[in-house]
Formats: sequence, C-alpha cells, structure tokens
Amino acid sequence: MQNHVLDYLNKIVKEKPDKVAFADDSEALTFEQVYRQSRAVGSFLHGRGIYGKPVVVFMNKQPREIAAFFGVITGGDFYVPIDEEMPRFRIELILENVQSPLLICDRQTEEMAREFDFGGEIVLYDDIAQTSVEDEALQEIYDRAIDTDPIYIVFTSGSTGVPKGVAACHRSVIDYIEQLSETLGFDENTVFGNQTPLYFDACLKELYPTLKFCATTYLIPRNLFLFPVKLVEYLNEHRINTICWVVSALTMISAFGTFRTVKPEYLKNIAFGSEVFPIRQFRLWREALPEARFTNLYGPTEGTGMCCYYRVERDFEENEAIPVGRPFKNTEIILLTEDNRRAAEGETGEICIRGTSLTLGYYNNFEKTGEVFVQNPLNTAYPELIYRTGDLGRINERGELVFVSRKDYQIKHMGHRIELGEIEANVSLLDEVKIAACVYDERKNRIVLYYVGDVGEGELAGMLKSRLPRYMIPNSIIRLEEMLFTANGKIDRKALKAEYQK
Repeated sequence: MQNHVLDYLNKIVKEKPDKVAFADDSEALTFEQVYRQSRAVGSFLHGRGIYGKPVVVFMNKQPREIAAFFGVITGGDFYVPIDEEMPRFRIELILENVQSPLLICDRQTEEMAREFDFGGEIVLYDDIAQTSVEDEALQEIYDRAIDTDPIYIVFTSGSTGVPKGVAACHRSVIDYIEQLSETLGFDENTVFGNQTPLYFDACLKELYPTLKFCATTYLIPRNLFLFPVKLVEYLNEHRINTICWVVSALTMISAFGTFRTVKPEYLKNIAFGSEVFPIRQFRLWREALPEARFTNLYGPTEGTGMCCYYRVERDFEENEAIPVGRPFKNTEIILLTEDNRRAAEGETGEICIRGTSLTLGYYNNFEKTGEVFVQNPLNTAYPELIYRTGDLGRINERGELVFVSRKDYQIKHMGHRIELGEIEANVSLLDEVKIAACVYDERKNRIVLYYVGDVGEGELAGMLKSRLPRYMIPNSIIRLEEMLFTANGKIDRKALKAEYQK
C-alpha cells in the first residue's frame, strides 16, 4: 500500500533512470538526476536539523525547481513555492505566515531573496544539490513518514486580501493522482506540456503522474502564451500529446485564428478547467482535432486538485455549458441548499466535497479553516468533514453536475439576482468577440463588461439588447487590446475591477 508520494520516483528510477523526466528550453533532468538531486537536498535539510517544517522554494520555473520540491519532501519537510512574478507584498505575507527556517533560491532570484524580511537561512539550490547523500538518515525519515504528513503549501487568494496557505498531505495527493491518472489515461508514452506556474497546485497534474508513469513533462516558456502560433509550433516540436490547461489559454489559441496557420499535430489528450469553456471556442478545438479526447475538469485547491470530470462526447448548443460531470472515484459531491439539505435534481446548491482528497486546511489559520472545512450537516452520527467550495451547481436531467457560478459571483442588481457568468457566456457567443469578462462595482451599482474583439463598444451594446434582459445589459462596456490574466492564465477579474474603480 502506497503512503508516500516519492514511492513513484523510487520505483521508476530503477526501471528507466535515463529517460528525461522534466525539461525546458535550457535543461533536461532524467529520473536518475531528479532522484539524486532530491536526495542531496533532503540530506542537506537533515544536516541542518530541519524536519517537519515548511521550506520556501524561490526559484525560476525550471526542472531543478521540481527537484527542489521533491528534495524538501525527501527531507521530511513540506515545500512552499513562491515566484518572482508574485507581488513583493504578497510574498512578505506568505513568509510571515509560514515562518520557514530555510529559503532555497537560484542565482536569478538570490538578490531579491536577500531583500525580503526573512529571518531564516537563504541557500542556493546548486550548492545544496552537491550535498553528500545520507542514505541511512533518509531511510529513517522515510520510515517515519505517515500519509497525513503535509508535503506542500500553496497560497490562494483570501477575501480579506491576506493569502491563505492550503496544506496538502501524501494521502490527498496520492488519492488525487491515482484518480486523475485513471480518468485521463496517462501512461509511459504521455508527453505533458505544462502551462501553469509551479507555485499553483494545478501543476500537480503533470509533476506526479510523470513520476508514476515514467512520462515526460515540458515546462512551456511563459512568453509563448502571448504568441499562439509559436506556442502550437512548440507543442509540435516536442511532440506534446497531453495538456491540462486553464480555459483562457486554450481560447487564446482558437480565438485568434491560429488553427488556420498551424495545428497541434500530436495532441490527443486535452483536459481543461478553472473556467467555463465558451462553446463557440470549444467547437473550433474539436474541429481542428477531431480525434482528440476532451475532458472538462473541476475542483478547488482545497480538494487537492480536480475532483470532477466530464468526457465531452456529445455536441452542445451555444447557450449550453459543458457539464463538470461526475466525481472521481473515492469522492462524493454533495449539493447543499442554504438551509443545509441535499438539493433536489435540477435545484441549485453549494458544491461540497467529501473524501480522501480533502487537504488539511489553511496553514496557521484555524479560523478560516473552520469556516469552510465543516461537519457534514447530513451526518449527525459521527465527525465527518466536508469542504464547502463556495461554488453553486445543479444536477441536470442526465445526472451530470453542472457548474452554475460562484456564490460571490451572483449579484443583486436593479432588484434582480444576476449571474455575471451568464452575461459573459452570451457575449462570448458573438463572432466579433474573442474573450470577455464581467465585473460588478458595488459602490456605483454598475455591471462592467470588458472584452477583446473586432466590434466597437456602442455596436456591442446594441447587439446585447437582443440577447439579454434589460436589467442584465452592462452599464459600462470597455474594449481592451489585451485581456488581463492572472499568473496561472485565468482572467484577472480582481484587477479589472480595480482598474474600473480607479
């Protein structure tokens, strides 16, 4: 029985030590190199007496950063990834929260690292990766590990402006990887193209299955996501056949006519999530890659990763949403109404998760943990935690879970309850619009629509009058040259709202 995430690496390094595990444009690490370097880092931590502690990893996105993650776990600790593209203020809040004794950096991040208000030791990865391996000590650390030990903390946005650190353990990650891998059909021939930064939990979809199956992951350069044609050419150059991307990264390729110039020749397995995929853009992908398998994924960081999936095997009308489908094995989705009863078929309720994939909660924040990791109200017989996602969903007539909106994405405007997502979906149906996002300014009671497209603001307003009820027509329509995105590729609605309120 597996209870340690590095069991994947320990097994595969004996079978295919020389195969490339992780690569980017400047380096490639084989499984043997990842194994050796991670054990060197673990030995360094042991030598410093650091055990069961958060260790900050502040490196540029590269294969060695992944080896650093595994090294921290090898040493019996848990990694806290940060990145130079994060705002300095946010990094300082994270460092204050975790109170780490050690920060691992590289030569590109060292100068910035030494400017932080950080009380622990700062070390260079290239230096500690030369540490002599203490096999006996590492074996003892491994033998002591249990599956509820944390292995990482990743930080999500907090409603108060203070980021929340989600702590995941061996058990939740193993459960997630096993279910995800079976669902998406990974194997040793899988070649991943990683899109997300390594300080997001979304990268789990590539990192650990690479170890499990002896697959290969390419870390795609960030700048390529600004150049759709070059991005697809990169996929072809490296024969990438599997991607698990946020929807906006996919729509950027389809919306700008990339498929008229070049198509992904090897792509066979496409998973997407985090946002609703506009049907018009999804059709462009299916037309370009009719033999590919498309899977919609859904799940929060607090549930370790994705917890629901839907294999797209039927056609959808433009005003339909692709379902998020059914939960992975060993996971239950409960829809709870506002009065804590199970929602009936077709009735909207809050999506709540029950199962092994639940994380440990928020690091050093018992108050916030207790607000959303709660006793299952349907079970009054014994303690049982569920996670309340804050997302609204319903079960359709086919028995599939359909994402409706965020609870906080539903507004009250002119006496009407409005889902901003419904406005976005209708705008996205227009051929002249490439991408759209809606925000709400509570102070002025105004719905604000941002979009990128080939139509003027006034003309778009006129087009929407035939599509939306009067009370749903945006009060302000603003055309952008480029949409604002977060670091992991989602539309940055918070930044759009802040821009409007200036």
